[in-house]
Amino acid sequence: MASRPGLLTEWPWTPLGSFKYLVLAPLVIDSIYSYTTLRDIDKLLIVAVTVWRIVHSQMWISFARYRTAKGTKRIVNKSVEFDQVDRERTWDDQVIFNTLIVYLTKVYVLGTNTIPFWRLDGVVQVALLHAGPVEFIYYWFHRALHHHFLYSRYHSHHHSSIVTEPITSVVHPFAEHIGYTLILGIPLVATLLCGTVSAASIALYITYVDFMNYLGHCNFELIPRSFFSLFPPLKFLCYTPSFHSLHHTQFRTNYSLFMPMYDYIYGTNDKCSDSLYESSLEEEEEKPDAIHLTHLTSLDSIYHLRLGFASLSSHPLSSRCYLVLMRPFTLIISFILTYFSSRTFVFERNRFGDLTLHSHLLPKFSSHYKSQQQKESINKMIETAILEADKKGVRVMSLGLLNQGEELNGYGEMYVRKHPELKLRIVDGSSLAAEVVVHSIPVGTREVLFLGKITKVARAIVISLCQSGIKVMVLREEEHCMLAGFIDGHCKENLVLTTNYSPMIWLVGDGLSKEEQKKARKGTLFLPFSQFPPSKLRKDCCYHTTPAMIIPKSAQNIDSCENWLGRRVMSAWRVGGIVHALEGWEEHECGLDVPIVNPPRVWEAALRNGFKPLLLPSLETK
Repeated sequence: MASRPGLLTEWPWTPLGSFKYLVLAPLVIDSIYSYTTLRDIDKLLIVAVTVWRIVHSQMWISFARYRTAKGTKRIVNKSVEFDQVDRERTWDDQVIFNTLIVYLTKVYVLGTNTIPFWRLDGVVQVALLHAGPVEFIYYWFHRALHHHFLYSRYHSHHHSSIVTEPITSVVHPFAEHIGYTLILGIPLVATLLCGTVSAASIALYITYVDFMNYLGHCNFELIPRSFFSLFPPLKFLCYTPSFHSLHHTQFRTNYSLFMPMYDYIYGTNDKCSDSLYESSLEEEEEKPDAIHLTHLTSLDSIYHLRLGFASLSSHPLSSRCYLVLMRPFTLIISFILTYFSSRTFVFERNRFGDLTLHSHLLPKFSSHYKSQQQKESINKMIETAILEADKKGVRVMSLGLLNQGEELNGYGEMYVRKHPELKLRIVDGSSLAAEVVVHSIPVGTREVLFLGKITKVARAIVISLCQSGIKVMVLREEEHCMLAGFIDGHCKENLVLTTNYSPMIWLVGDGLSKEEQKKARKGTLFLPFSQFPPSKLRKDCCYHTTPAMIIPKSAQNIDSCENWLGRRVMSAWRVGGIVHALEGWEEHECGLDVPIVNPPRVWEAALRNGFKPLLLPSLETK
């Protein structure tokens, strides 16, 4: 929002929220009807171009976020936060607006007349008209937008993003977009009046405008030196991402649309343009201090990744109705990603003071970890990621979700035994995860009910509670015998075999059934100790999150949510790796047979570094 919003700031369909695409429903229906009855393909092409623009935009979003996470040729080394992501959720409003304009032109100007698919003279005219009138008028329109009257009411909304992403380029108030449409529409209107318009010239020009817009705001230098060395005058005909980035950091320079010639003619080119271009090209891939290795969970988690849909990744993982309609496309993408990708890759970069954390994705879904056939390939990918990180000088790697499975690799111990010379420290985060759960139990609690698969975290929690004098009630005899083997002395008295479901605090892990949940008393608090949350069957009970902590306010570049967790919340396993690196601890924290690292030490270190526990839920706040 601009600092002083002016007239026509909001888009007409803003009240529709996520249902704004319903505005295009009549158009889609009419295009299908026109094609089936009149064989009028023009309207269908309008729909096709709209779909292409959305796909094209998403390709740029994913590519730019991947490149800026790696750090190669990055221009502005600052963070993107949630407020920017929320502000730029309207990036597709201009796609809807332009689609409506083209459709209305077809209906009320062309009528039943069709336009040819290709005309060379029309394409040439569009190119010349853009290089001439469009670039010139845009330059002066853009300078006018920087006058304090228009800037405070409109253009400041766009300039709220100092660190740009591709979609930043199209995030403007409605009134401003009307101006851009009138300017950029000059070539298309002119060719329409001259009778030289074609479907190809319209589609190519729209694609060119989108491509150059996204290029200029991608925040990494993409154009090589050879592009300008072959023909130096191209410097005046094609801008670079670093050229336009200076406009967002300096505000009063580099006003041109895509061709910098008018900045050079009128003396508004930034003197640092060439030097920033050169330094950006020299920017090498960033070496992280720590890496968190995770994987995909459900099919829809592809879109919730930071490389996926920005509007989804900035909110906790949840089902959306339109993702169901995209299921065929999702299956294709999932197949390509999991069966043709044999390496992990970076998808997120965060800063904690002087520590740089990268999050890497192993391209497998949770279902793959249950397959014995996939076990060898998953372990191979994890091992390769560890060795590559060790070679680069990474200090810590934390294993997230099922990458530390007991059946898979013994909580990471397999890699330490196989490569004893590792300088990198492997962390499974179990110590902190256990402490998070223990400190989530309300003060004064005398007994808890334990349900779920016995894991390294579960074992540590039960030992800690029994030592603290809290009775741990266990329903299954085999689980009671297994846990009793880990507890010494008089503390065993606090581990009780029972058939009673009455405790109001339930410690739950994988394997909790719906039938068991139904036996809980009203108001029961479910505290998960597992990596994945239980299904929330009971509306009259409270469910806490999986072990997690709130990250420090000083943490930077936090613009996406970790799976089902809320904003600026990280899983305890991920935080465990960060704390390990921040404290500079030299030991590994992995393996089932290795005693858990002093849990109080890990908890105190997390608090000392600014991490905070989550508040317990209550029925009143649900």
